[in-house]
Amino acid sequence: MTTLEPIDAYPTQRISGFSVRAGRSLPFGATRVPGGVNFSVFSNHATSVTLVLYRSGEAEPMAELPFPEAFRVGSVYAMTVFDLDVENLEYGYRVDGPHQPWLGHRFDATRVLSDPYARMLTGAGPYRHRSRVALDDFDWEDDRPPRLPHEDLVIYELHVRGFTRHPSSGVSAPGTYAGLVEKIPYLKELGVNCVELMPVFEFDESDNIFTGVNYWGYSPIGFFAPKASYATTGREHMQVDEFKHLVKELHRAGIEVLLDVVFNHTAEGDERGPSISFKGLDNATYYMLTPDRHYYNFSGTGNTLNCNHPVVRGFVLDCLRYWASEFHVDGFRFDLAAILGRGPDGELLHNPPLLESLAYDPILRDCKLIAEAWDAAGLYQVGSFPDYSRWSEWNGRYRDTVRRYIKGDLGVTGEMATRMVGSPDLYSRRGTAATVNFITSHDGFTLRDLVSYDHKHNEANGEGNRDGDDTNHSWNCGQEGETDDPAVLATRARLTRNALLLLLASRGVPMLLAGDEIGRTQLGNNNAYCHDGPLTWFDWGLREENADLFRFTRRAIAFRRAHPVLRGGSPGSVHWHGVRAWSPDWSGHCRVLVAMFDGGGDDCVYVAANSHWEAHALELPAPPRGLTWHLFADTAAAPPEAAYEPGREPALADQTRFVIGPRSVAILVTH
Repeated sequence: MTTLEPIDAYPTQRISGFSVRAGRSLPFGATRVPGGVNFSVFSNHATSVTLVLYRSGEAEPMAELPFPEAFRVGSVYAMTVFDLDVENLEYGYRVDGPHQPWLGHRFDATRVLSDPYARMLTGAGPYRHRSRVALDDFDWEDDRPPRLPHEDLVIYELHVRGFTRHPSSGVSAPGTYAGLVEKIPYLKELGVNCVELMPVFEFDESDNIFTGVNYWGYSPIGFFAPKASYATTGREHMQVDEFKHLVKELHRAGIEVLLDVVFNHTAEGDERGPSISFKGLDNATYYMLTPDRHYYNFSGTGNTLNCNHPVVRGFVLDCLRYWASEFHVDGFRFDLAAILGRGPDGELLHNPPLLESLAYDPILRDCKLIAEAWDAAGLYQVGSFPDYSRWSEWNGRYRDTVRRYIKGDLGVTGEMATRMVGSPDLYSRRGTAATVNFITSHDGFTLRDLVSYDHKHNEANGEGNRDGDDTNHSWNCGQEGETDDPAVLATRARLTRNALLLLLASRGVPMLLAGDEIGRTQLGNNNAYCHDGPLTWFDWGLREENADLFRFTRRAIAFRRAHPVLRGGSPGSVHWHGVRAWSPDWSGHCRVLVAMFDGGGDDCVYVAANSHWEAHALELPAPPRGLTWHLFADTAAAPPEAAYEPGREPALADQTRFVIGPRSVAILVTH
């Protein structure tokens, strides 16, 4: 048998002192090949493209290599350059063409642009937008995605830097992927099994005109590039390996990894914004443009990516395939995902090609796809997002209903019941896995602030407190902001426990905001996107200060895990009660809600919620034959009796009656 030897590519000519040959058009980006690097870039309207090569950190290029016309195939310019020191190489492109804004073209050959397919950006210093070539020698060992069923997930949304940047974190590399690895034991102790990482795509941390800080990262520059400043090895350009190590270690702990991804806009803004990559490569292709060739702004940030253009759709697919295959991530949450269903002129598409492609892509088959099903232009698709039987949604209606219920609004009880059982009015066809239930997220109040402020307090953002949502459905429990009033603090603590218990006893996929389990505050700021400091960092000192709240949350998560009936089941397995057994009260003035989740056998859970300021005596239904009612949690009780360890719940002395305290939630379980 003859063994076929790999055929090396040989240069055919020299350009600017470098040996080159015509490259391969696919894949796009910079790809290592035998003896060199293949550079491939798309531009449909360019008249010429030049590859610009730099030695790391140097101001001036070491060479500029124009692509010969013979190296262009269609609208793709490709060239293989030999004998490059890739570990000491930075690159970009000069792209020439018409500068005709009235036609949508904004070419400027004086600028050196980032490669949109770059696997790394320098990410810091004066040349932070330069592209780099990534090595591919990471040892995944036997890593396998956990592939947890949707209904078993407990998602924990966190900011990579903010989670360990506080001096109290005690990690060796604060604010980094490596620092997060050191906190995996904490995640396991809490009981979450899925982390949703706020944006880790490369972004500019200083592109804010008010405070000079972009902390959240919802303004991407390098969609394929892990954030260099989040890596303790970033200065050595090892951020790819460090992020992969984080994923591997989370998987080893049984924890899935979701990425919060932003494909609705970029950091280039409108016509006043910088030309970093897309705008200078092919503005008319990559962005949605109005008839007079300005930028549609469905994102609220100045521009909107033209996601359903075939080229841009391919870019998004390539990006997500890369993160799924090369980084082993388990899924994606899509920021302002309603935009992904708009056509080039902004119209809502009946069958959006991008959403369909993502749903049926073979590489993404096992990935979770979660939509933030609204945009900044008022399109709200919660319950109607084009799902193709694959997509889940952030359920904004769940958030608003629970907030209104726990603060005691009238006329909410019936809708609260609907939200608790998986929002069948929205997801009857798709099932409970379609709803991601949450009460707080990065965008808005923390849970502590939700019960401490009637109004947002965003003065430090520099926008005159005009930014951020005014409709928070919050309540300060009698005093605005920080207080030492014991009665106010007791009410706040009870409402906090109510929110957590209702969330973790609801069907669907629960999502917690990092820090809510220990009472993290942002002092009433509900739009802290521009603060990289103690206001937004996870204060680990609260872990001990609010140990009762942490223990309560941990036990509530463990209880959910122990009772499959809370995670799914048929609508017929839920029986509604009220003050009287089997007699729910759906009138507008009622604030008492009681659900009995019956999973058959001994998996029977009774959830009682009272948003009234008075106590109520509840008549208990008879438990299944041979079993008795035991008390798992009563938020009206003082810690640690507010919740017991699952499996160690004490039996009720009175099996026929239970008094539920004012503004409280209680859970009984059969044994």
